[in-house]
Amino acid sequence: QVTLVETGGGLVQAGDSLRLSCVVSGYTDSVAALAWFRQAPGKEREFVSGISENGGYTDYADSVKGRFIISRNNAKYTAYLQMDSLKPEDAAVYYCTGYARDYPSRSEQDYRNWGKGTHVTVSS
Repeated sequence: QVTLVETGGGLVQAGDSLRLSCVVSGYTDSVAALAWFRQAPGKEREFVSGISENGGYTDYADSVKGRFIISRNNAKYTAYLQMDSLKPEDAAVYYCTGYARDYPSRSEQDYRNWGKGTHVTVSS
């Protein structure tokens, strides 16, 4: 079994930054690529960013490209999401997920293991 725990959410003002962390534990050999999704109230969960197993490939949703940076530290079984220039529309619950493939997918249906999420609120 794999457990993913997200931390780092909070209440910030528009233009501020936050850094989310996701720690993977348990059967870590079953998790290679990692990804972040988010879900705003009343909306479906959407892909934000993904990173390959070795960190050499990253993918971003157009809405966050140039503002968010995903990274990982495999020695610490941790993924990060640096979020800069936050906008009110970035407010959501952010979820970390991963699976055994080397490269991330943008489809949430491809993932089975999810964290419980961390809340990000951005005031205007």
